[in-house]
Amino acid sequence: MSSQSKVVIGIDGGGTHTRVIVVNTEGNVISYVEKGASSIKKDLNAIDNVHQAIEEALTQASCDVINVQGLTAGIAGLDSDEDYKWAEKLTQIEGLNCSKWIVNDAVIAQSGAFLMKPGIVVISGTGSIIFAINEMGKSIRNYDFYHYASSAARFLSYEAMFEILAGNTNESDQILIGNVLSYWNVKNIDQLRTLGMQGFIKDKRERDRFFGKMGPLITEASNHGSNLASSVCNRAIHQLVVGIEILGSCFSSDVIPVAYIGSVLNSPYMKSTLTELLQQRKRKTYMVQEPALSSVCGAALMALTNLGIPINEETIINLQEHKTC
Repeated sequence: MSSQSKVVIGIDGGGTHTRVIVVNTEGNVISYVEKGASSIKKDLNAIDNVHQAIEEALTQASCDVINVQGLTAGIAGLDSDEDYKWAEKLTQIEGLNCSKWIVNDAVIAQSGAFLMKPGIVVISGTGSIIFAINEMGKSIRNYDFYHYASSAARFLSYEAMFEILAGNTNESDQILIGNVLSYWNVKNIDQLRTLGMQGFIKDKRERDRFFGKMGPLITEASNHGSNLASSVCNRAIHQLVVGIEILGSCFSSDVIPVAYIGSVLNSPYMKSTLTELLQQRKRKTYMVQEPALSSVCGAALMALTNLGIPINEETIINLQEHKTC
């Protein structure tokens, strides 16, 4: 088998999208496919979504499963031993008998952001987690301390909804309120309240998904002067700062790299406010930087590294050239 025919698969399995790439040993991305969610906690069709994404990516790459040397999948919601039972099924495809590494999606995000070097990655999108690898190679999550930052899109939406229904609004919030009413297809707050008394949406998975899709209304409103939206975002940001500092205390260095991942954290208000607050910290210096690679490319990088394939500057440049993921 020639080196050109040897490939690895990287999977970024989020709560909204599954992103799959096929990469050769030089780091060239041969194919890229995107499907629905990978987490069974978010989508009951998660296994089918991932299987279809892998099969389509291999077809695009004109690659047979026997040429796949390794696969790394970062899966959202993979937090306990019990979760591995369903997560392992995601890559169980006939003939795909390569080495496989199934990890939480924060792990591949950190791998991509810092090229497998120490640093803290902060993720807020469909889900929320703060994950670090320190100088000793120790993996640390804010979850390990039973800390959770309610900064995922759905939490911002729930909090904003509660404030609206409680009447904690002013003139600066009128555009946001109008957008929320339109989003829920109701004419006024009384109708919104009636909808709330009925539980909004009966199925929890569907309710969380719908509130999650409402998240951009909140982050955009915070950037346009809504006091309500800014207050909701600021509470989430404070929780993120606390979580980052908890993990930062586990580093021996006084200077710690930090990267942001996810639609919530990359909205202008959240990004600028969190960065400003981190710059004011006294105990450690947090150096916010853009991720070196996307999460799915981070998964491919882990697969190459785990197989003992040498990673050089050309490999990284080749991975960085793939911008669509």
